[in-house]
Amino acid sequence: MPPKLLDDHLRFRFVPADPLVTGVVLQCDRVVAGPREFRRDGEGWVLDLPRPPLCRLEYRFAVGRGDEVEVVLDPTNPVTVRTAFGERSVAELPGYLPPWWLAAPAVPSRLEPLTLSGETAHEVPVTVWSPDDLPDDEPAPLLLVHDGPEYDQLASLTTYSAALVGAGQLPPHRVALAHPVIRDSWYSGSPQYLRTIAAAGLDALGARYAVRGPVVVVGASLGGLTALLLGLLAAPRVGGVYAQSGSFFQVRRDVSESGFRYFGRISRLVQAVLDTRHADHPLTVGMSCGTLEENLANNRDMATALRRAGHDVVLREVPDLHNYTAWRDALDPGLTDVLRTVWGRPG
Repeated sequence: MPPKLLDDHLRFRFVPADPLVTGVVLQCDRVVAGPREFRRDGEGWVLDLPRPPLCRLEYRFAVGRGDEVEVVLDPTNPVTVRTAFGERSVAELPGYLPPWWLAAPAVPSRLEPLTLSGETAHEVPVTVWSPDDLPDDEPAPLLLVHDGPEYDQLASLTTYSAALVGAGQLPPHRVALAHPVIRDSWYSGSPQYLRTIAAAGLDALGARYAVRGPVVVVGASLGGLTALLLGLLAAPRVGGVYAQSGSFFQVRRDVSESGFRYFGRISRLVQAVLDTRHADHPLTVGMSCGTLEENLANNRDMATALRRAGHDVVLREVPDLHNYTAWRDALDPGLTDVLRTVWGRPG
């Protein structure tokens, strides 16, 4: 059966189809406190996990048979989710609700491929989403999204846009879904990548489509870092940023990340932003971060520093972790508020 909430803990149960199982281990985010190894219970295996302060928990089972280990979904739980690292079972805790806009009527839309060229050795592929009734030469706001295809597939970003336009809560707009060809290199403060998007990239998008008003840039994790750096570089052409679980690495906080190839470059750029005391072109900045995420302190530091420099900043801490469903669930009102502030309300 799916995990049961019993008083102050979640009870997981696994009943193997064969008698050869020698152990079962829960796989979930390491920041979730509690044991991982199941105990035998009759014909099955049981684990009691202290209730985490989350609204949902993604997990799998590692099932041992002697020296062999097989990682499987929970066979009794029909609730699963696609992630950037494969499918996961999901324990949804009482009170969790998916976003309203997933089931809302959506405006018909179309997709068009485009490539952006500049200082990067590789071109930057972009897929542009537009409402069907929005001609290319009609001025409309533009949303630029890093990790665009993943954001769309795993966080339903264009579904969000189509639903909120359909509901009259956002003006008709276009969404440029940027593909992360060399993600770690590009999304770690690469000056070539940032200049490519800030200059030739926005020029190319503006030549192909009529863009009205300041652009808003979105990203998560390393993409959240990149969205903020791009916003600071390209302001006032970029007027808003929505950074989710941003990888704002600091030397004093992130020893565990120090082995990452681009840690030095990221930490230097982050420190420069933290040290800034004045913004010539203040941005509207929305941020979200999970309450148990290891980088929550960095996001709080960044929000404080941006406010001190004069940016309009709202950081929302959400009861989830570092995953696309958490980022999806925080789009409204987090991104919605940024877009309304930068673009204005419909009409």
